[in-house]
Amino acid sequence: MPRMADSASGKPCIFCEIVKGERPAHIVLDTTDALAFLDVRPLFKGHTLLVPRTHVETLPDLPADLVGPYFQHAQRLAAAMESVLGAAGSFVAMNNRVSQSVPHLHVHVVPRNRKDGLRGFFWPRQKYDSDAEAAAYASRLSTALADPA
Repeated sequence: MPRMADSASGKPCIFCEIVKGERPAHIVLDTTDALAFLDVRPLFKGHTLLVPRTHVETLPDLPADLVGPYFQHAQRLAAAMESVLGAAGSFVAMNNRVSQSVPHLHVHVVPRNRKDGLRGFFWPRQKYDSDAEAAAYASRLSTALADPA
């Protein structure tokens, strides 16, 4: 019998396979709503991926009632990086579509230490041409957030 796809692309989702126990992973956190496991290509040892058990591709797709619990798990993982791994802090990041290697929502929680070689963000920074341009971007976003559409 053919395997049903977990994602909108029609391809099986690697993270859904991990959630279902069909693909091996080093599990770090296992709850009724989320699963965290070590990244197979970590930035640093302990680099963990947190995924919701339900297949959603991006943060806007995550049901509102799951956002708080999901980020509480991320918060606990970030604390564990310091208390258990002895890291000075952590890097917590998420991509939505662009640079999202697996189309299943996931948060990277990476242990960090000073002078660990990771330099800020992985892309060049930009500047606004003027205060007016920055204000226009802020206004557009603010208007969109004020409209509950």
